[in-house]
Amino acid sequence: MAKASSRTYSRYSLEAMTLLGNLIRVARKEREMTAQELADRAGISRGLLQRIEKGDPKCELGATFEVATIVGIKLFDTEATTLTHHIRQMEDKLALLPKSVRKKAEIVDDDF
Repeated sequence: MAKASSRTYSRYSLEAMTLLGNLIRVARKEREMTAQELADRAGISRGLLQRIEKGDPKCELGATFEVATIVGIKLFDTEATTLTHHIRQMEDKLALLPKSVRKKAEIVDDDF
């Protein structure tokens, strides 16, 4: 039987997820929302919300972003109207870049 590999995260990533979880919990409490109320509003289980608030790195990114948005946490240093503008800029830039990235074949010098 193959052993399941465990995903590792950098310290920075783990701390960032913990910070976001704490920000969500504080914002929820400041808005006097119960965990169940927020979970219901986000369309997720209370257990998933608790994991998000604890900074669990295995939580779905979309659910985490939705919860953060509901409690008013600004995920990017930009307004909602400019997010669309930034998305278009990135799409334009991606259109100019190659569709895929490949390592260049290493030329073997076998002349002796």
